[in-house]
Amino acid sequence: MQGSLTEVVAAAINGAVVSFPTDTVPALAVRPDRAELIYQLKQRDDSKPLILLAANVADLWPFTRGNSEEKEIWQEMANRYWPGALTLALPASTRVPVGLNSGNTIGLRLPNSEAAKAVLQQTGALATSSANLSGEAPLLNMLQVDRVFPTVTTLIGERDRSASNQPSTVIKWTGTDWEVLRQGLVVID
Repeated sequence: MQGSLTEVVAAAINGAVVSFPTDTVPALAVRPDRAELIYQLKQRDDSKPLILLAANVADLWPFTRGNSEEKEIWQEMANRYWPGALTLALPASTRVPVGLNSGNTIGLRLPNSEAAKAVLQQTGALATSSANLSGEAPLLNMLQVDRVFPTVTTLIGERDRSASNQPSTVIKWTGTDWEVLRQGLVVID
């Protein structure tokens, strides 16, 4: 169902799955404590992790655990590539709800999208995934999302010219260095 920014934010705060454009592909999003709703909606295997999107890096760091040296390295990577199409897979803190992360890591990203930031500034960090049924290609625009997921409050009328329709690059902190898990738009030197 199509919704305004106010309606999308209200639905997200109330624990419903919502959708909005990002700088990569449209997202399905929900409060972290309701992550199971995305798995059900997408018919997705719960071993595949979701990521947290936020408008501010300060909203993401509490979901991680690491020593001060590691956090400094993570912050340097964030300063270099965020906002943008880079997902950092970092050690998860106890604040991460069960069912949201894969093993002991959590994926984090700050999107470079005005529409996404407008939602996330009002909701805080949301658990997200690309808008598609599991195993199918990501949907590329909000009208497609509205058709495939008619029960989701979808931000319509917001055109985000920065959308690339390409996935984010995903890198994982190994404890000593970064490992590329998925090559996307961002190339790490």
